[in-house]
Amino acid sequence: MVAIAQMGVLSFSSCFPFLSSPRSFNKRTTFARLIYAFQGNIQLLWHYKWLLNNFRLKRLIFGYLTVAAMSDDPVREWILTEGKATQITKISPIGGGCINLASRYDTDAGSFFVKTNRSIGPSMFEGESLGLGAMYETRTIRVPRPFKVGPLPTGGSYIIMEFIEFGFSRGDQSVLGRKLAEMHKAGKSSKGFGFDVDNTIGSTPQINTWTSDWIEFYAEHRLGYQLRLASDQYGDSTIYQRGQRLMKNLAPLFEDIVIEPCLLHGDLWSGNVSSDKNGEPVILDPACYYGHNEAEFGMSWCAGFGGSFYKSYFEVMPKQPGFEKRRDLYMLYHYLNHYNLFGSGYRSSALSIIDDYLRMLKV
Repeated sequence: MVAIAQMGVLSFSSCFPFLSSPRSFNKRTTFARLIYAFQGNIQLLWHYKWLLNNFRLKRLIFGYLTVAAMSDDPVREWILTEGKATQITKISPIGGGCINLASRYDTDAGSFFVKTNRSIGPSMFEGESLGLGAMYETRTIRVPRPFKVGPLPTGGSYIIMEFIEFGFSRGDQSVLGRKLAEMHKAGKSSKGFGFDVDNTIGSTPQINTWTSDWIEFYAEHRLGYQLRLASDQYGDSTIYQRGQRLMKNLAPLFEDIVIEPCLLHGDLWSGNVSSDKNGEPVILDPACYYGHNEAEFGMSWCAGFGGSFYKSYFEVMPKQPGFEKRRDLYMLYHYLNHYNLFGSGYRSSALSIIDDYLRMLKV
């Protein structure tokens, strides 16, 4: 087709006789054929001189071709329609993730943050979006507002969310502690412990079946699930059997306390904590569910929370009796998950916690 265009107007007209002269043009009968003829061959359109002077027709054609191009790129389509942008000025890759690809889309309507995964369907990002949305609705701590989740035409999925310009530090830990506690206090559930969808912790499935009893939920859907993975993946009968003994004897660790379902970020380590350019704390990449507020500190071994963080947190959400005794129990879930994700380097830490609790509980 390009060769035909280079041969001149006569060859061009012979290929598309319905455009042989301006007099023959009828918008109703010709527009569909015109688009079909020119789609993907835009140089042919400009080669035909009389069309160059028909601004209205030119605008119609190029509007159609733009929409056709967008239909193959749902991210671009959303940004240029529901995102209220008229042009995307720059797309920049953003590092830091080991599971998804991340990009910043700069537009005349602001910037958007986009994550894509070429091998996993929308369910993973749907879980993230619901979690971000739930935290956003508490109006307590800043999180990226989610906008859109969907499948990619070539396989995989995407999520579009608010782009937040980060500052140069993780912000004030006392402010982080206070705002996190405010989120826990505001985010309550009448359904019990769990979440409306299963999601992921890293790339591990996280089961969030609604359960009325916290001990049952944590034993079965947190510890039990990870122990089964370790048994299936590594044939680790030692950690499985000892972990099962611990699961059946958790009740003494929760005596004389009231546990309310609180909205948790679920994966709060240093890589998921930042601050915006004004210094306000930002949390991202959640694995949300409603659970015991103390479970939020399960990743504290790689979160760097200091004294000012806990002081501010407990001013809003008072510390309950036995907090120190339960701290390692909530770390155990994440050590087991790291064992399943990254291998034997985390096994000894997980097994040590299990053995310590078995001795403490004398079981």
